[in-house]
Amino acid sequence: MTTFSRADRVSQLIQRELSEILQKETKDPRLKMATITGVKLSKDLKNAKIYFSTAAGRERQEALQGFQSAHGHIKRTLASRLELRYMPELRFYYDESFDYGERIEKLLKSVANTHETDGSDHNPIDSE
Repeated sequence: MTTFSRADRVSQLIQRELSEILQKETKDPRLKMATITGVKLSKDLKNAKIYFSTAAGRERQEALQGFQSAHGHIKRTLASRLELRYMPELRFYYDESFDYGERIEKLLKSVANTHETDGSDHNPIDSE
């Protein structure tokens, strides 16, 4: 049985509430295409790293500026919803894992295409 720490539970709660704030309350167009992909909270619950992604990473810098601009509003809104003794300091980071995965997928497809055009579709194990 896996037990979750308080930091894990609060991280999940922050992610859910922040996603809802972005969908329903944020007017900044730079944040409309942003998706919260994860929240990592320090064990003392004082610092939160919030990871986000955008559609194909295109509006990465604009979204980061939008989060910096809306930082106060987001923090106040989260504080009123979470009812924590101390509201963690929020830091926003672009989540590059989706871009990395997309790059790997393109490389694999190019290798597969190269393999097909070489005509080397026989398996060396089958020729034994």
